[in-house]
Amino acid sequence: MNYIVAILIISLALISLNLSAKKPTARNISHLITKEEFIAYLDVADFIEQSPKVTLTVLPSKEDIDEYGHQMTKSLTGSDCDRDGKMDDNPTCNAVFYKLWLKYAR
Repeated sequence: MNYIVAILIISLALISLNLSAKKPTARNISHLITKEEFIAYLDVADFIEQSPKVTLTVLPSKEDIDEYGHQMTKSLTGSDCDRDGKMDDNPTCNAVFYKLWLKYAR
């Protein structure tokens, strides 16, 4: 019984370590955005809205092809909050904004 509990504990520890290692770290872009620029943002939503936009071409779904035909192209547009040229998700944008807030707005 103790053997099973030990294996379970070790497995859970390794899984949590693996999951925490995959969390993306927010880039520090304070060298790209001055304090004056940062203070001009109303809130994190304004920061995300004014961030550069990135457009990706993605494969259309079967439903899209059925409706529009094979010549259809599908794209997604989103914000590049950390200015690395890739589309960022909301948690990444929030983390970038928070790092700037820690540096400038405190």
